[in-house]
Amino acid sequence: MGIIIKPIVTEKMTAVTAKFPNRFAFRVSPDANKLEIKTAVQSMYSVTVENVNTLNYSGKQKRRYTRAGLIRGKQAAFKKAIVTLKEGDTIDFFSNI
Repeated sequence: MGIIIKPIVTEKMTAVTAKFPNRFAFRVSPDANKLEIKTAVQSMYSVTVENVNTLNYSGKQKRRYTRAGLIRGKQAAFKKAIVTLKEGDTIDFFSNI
C-alpha cells in the first residue's frame, strides 16, 4: 500500500485552498512520517514541497436509533497531511477527468 491514499477535496479544504492557494490535503497511511509524505507528493505530482503538517484523527463510536433497534458502528481512524507547496506550484486533481 502506498503512502498517499487519496486527496481530500471537501468544502472546508476548498476554502483553505482558496485562501492559501499552495496548500493541499491528503489522506495518508497512518505509519507514514513527514519525510515519506514529502517525497511521495513530490514524485507523484512533480512539485516542490516546502512544509508538511500531519493530523491524527481517532476513530469514533457511532450510534443510531432506528425502528429495528439500536445500530452501532465505528468511524475509522485516519491520518491527514496538509502539504504546503513552493510559491507558484499547484496540483490539479481534476485534469484527467
